[in-house]
Formats: sequence, structure tokens, C-alpha cells
Amino acid sequence: KTAGKSMIPDRVSIHERPAEANGKRFGDWEMDLVIGVEQKSAVLTIIERSKNMFLQTKLPSKKPEDVEKAVVRLLLPFKKHVYTITTDNGIEFRNHKAICKALDCTVYFADPYCSGQKGAIENMNKILREYFPKGTDFRQVSQAELNKVQYQINDRPRKKLGFSTPKIEFYKSIC
Repeated sequence: KTAGKSMIPDRVSIHERPAEANGKRFGDWEMDLVIGVEQKSAVLTIIERSKNMFLQTKLPSKKPEDVEKAVVRLLLPFKKHVYTITTDNGIEFRNHKAICKALDCTVYFADPYCSGQKGAIENMNKILREYFPKGTDFRQVSQAELNKVQYQINDRPRKKLGFSTPKIEFYKSIC
């Protein structure tokens, strides 16, 4: 089970993630990519674990440089509320050190083939797939369409939030 290890230098294992990053503390995030048809398009997805606030953006490519820029652009406004980011071992996350430097956080990598270790983003990706099923060509989907879906998802009441919404609880936490 060495997938990704040799391709991503200086990766930090999820087993080193602090206990307080258990999904209850505000400021711990997960990220992933949702891939379009024929691997030709992708959307970066990010979720704050305690409030389930969901962010996403289309990517020009899956190149590590493009992923890095997108992560920083999405999370920089919330920098003081970014402690950890957990992701998988995809080569697209190779620039994790630059993300850490820009956001003053640590990126942790789940064990290979253990997507359950980043279950919040996996669940969110399934919800996104309700709107954009497998086979979607994200090159044909506008960022405005994705933003509309993001708004709807963040406006859904959640049992875990006492039937409040991620949007309300997230913004209460950053104010």
C-alpha cells in the first residue's frame, strides 16, 4: 500500500493528524477532486468538517499547480480558520507544501485506498453527483451553475447542525 507515497514528497500521514481534528473542531477541512468524463475535466471540492460548509471550483487542469492555486484561492479568505486539510494521495495534491505555506496549515494524507478517512468530502461528492452525474463533462458546466448548486447544498438543513444550515453555522463561526 504505497500508492502516492513516492509521487508526493514529504507527505504527512493522517495518523499524525492531531486528535482535536476529529471533525468537531471548527477549521479542519477535507478536499478532493470530482473528475469529469474521460478524465478531461475536474472540480476541486472542499468541505469544513464541523459545519459541512462546501466550497468548489472548476479546474483548468488536474496539474498540481492548478490545484494548488485553486485551494489557496478558495481558502485564503478563511485562512485564520484553516488548521488542517485532509486529502487522498492523488498526484494532483503534490504541491501540498505550497498550500501549507500559503494558508499556514498542515495537509494530511489519508492512507491509500481508505477514502473513509475523509468521509465528509466523499459524502459531499456524492451529493454533488446528484446534480452532475458520472459522465458529466465539466467543461460544459459553467462556474455559475456550480455556484448555484453549492449555494443550494450549503442552504440544506442538517441534523448534525440541529437542523440549521452549513451556511448559517459556518458564518456564525467566523464572525
